[in-house]
Amino acid sequence: MIGRRDFLRAGLAAGVASTVGGLLSTGDSAVASPKARPNIIFIFADDWGYGDLGVHGSPFCKTPHLDRMAREGIDFQQFTVNNPVCSPSRTAVMAGQFPARHCIHQHFASVEHHRRAGMPDWLDPRLPLLPKQLKQAGYATGHFGKWHLTNRHIPDAPLPPEYGFDEYGAFNLPGVQIKTAETCPRAVDFIRRHKDRPFFINVWLHETHTPHYPLKQYLEPFQHLEEQQRVYAAVVAEADAGIGAIFSTLQELGIDENTLVIFSSDNGPEWTGKRRDQDDISTGRGLGTYYSVGQTGGLKGQKRSLFAGGVRVPFIARWPGVIPEGRLDRTSVLTAVDLFPTFFELAGQSPPPDLQLDGESIVAALKGRRFQRTKPIHWEWRGGHGPAFLWPHLGIRDGKWKLLVNQELERTELYDIESDWAETTNVAQANPDVVKTLTQKALTWKESLP
Repeated sequence: MIGRRDFLRAGLAAGVASTVGGLLSTGDSAVASPKARPNIIFIFADDWGYGDLGVHGSPFCKTPHLDRMAREGIDFQQFTVNNPVCSPSRTAVMAGQFPARHCIHQHFASVEHHRRAGMPDWLDPRLPLLPKQLKQAGYATGHFGKWHLTNRHIPDAPLPPEYGFDEYGAFNLPGVQIKTAETCPRAVDFIRRHKDRPFFINVWLHETHTPHYPLKQYLEPFQHLEEQQRVYAAVVAEADAGIGAIFSTLQELGIDENTLVIFSSDNGPEWTGKRRDQDDISTGRGLGTYYSVGQTGGLKGQKRSLFAGGVRVPFIARWPGVIPEGRLDRTSVLTAVDLFPTFFELAGQSPPPDLQLDGESIVAALKGRRFQRTKPIHWEWRGGHGPAFLWPHLGIRDGKWKLLVNQELERTELYDIESDWAETTNVAQANPDVVKTLTQKALTWKESLP
């Protein structure tokens, strides 16, 4: 077991051009004064579809606090995560690199699962990760909610402090698990205790992943809905209320205008499964995927798919006095690996030149200015075929084009995202030169992976 981990870690380290030791030297960085550096709160929901917000047209979910967040900030509609399932999607945020560079292709689970998937047992904590760098820059760091950069099935996996967090309260990690309802209250407590210094918090919500735990107080307003929608709307409403508590705390403490808050989701919604014998909301036990009726807002595909419905998710940013109010940004092409260089810049730091980040800073977009992406976005999915929307195993977004490929099936599709946001029309046949160019870029990237 140890030998296998050491071997995998050596492979992971080969995919990163810098060392942790090189990153800890900040003598050449342009460090901003503490007052100029914003607090950063990154709210990452789980399986929360693009269409699961009132502001995005959900016919049954009510999200008044997120809707207000959109009115007071920017609602970005061209944001994607870098994998359609949880662990690799979260890896992209933490490492600032596409998760395939670290052989993280699926969710962390058992050792046997990892062997089948060709992946390590956890994200290597020795990598130059985002919380480590922000902590080195003087930020208090906290993680609350879902973890899943390791897993409870691996008892000797590293804990969040090894990844750079001062404090944590989490589940899907070894040891004692917090209750999902504690995520936002713990974040609020952390904010109160660190209000006088810059802080960075991951608030990684359980909602809307299974099992669902609908509470009576949130079920009651949705009695007019059929059972599946009622349960789903209740868990969404509980999460939205927790987000509202965070905003209320920022305003109460007078630090609202010095705090950047971002809301997003790790991937698109889960598809609905079969009803189980214990799926009865009167039992008080967690309910299964029968109640997973999340919506993509008309986008093709769902969780596990490289189509838009699996990787294009909500991305709302709010920072009073800095981010313009009430904007809808349909043109800025943003992705999850951009968060590392963005937060680093806001912290007044210059990334070391030998750190090869896959993203780029989106500070200009956050401030409402024109943002032109210069780096392509890559995806790799190593799941089964199953439903029709799971066939793409490799994808690339470059400019207005998105190419999806499956070499095994000898299948390729091309989409013009500027004119076809929902990815409904395959234009590969009409654009053979684009297909050839992007296919070569995607395969070259694939060959570069460990």
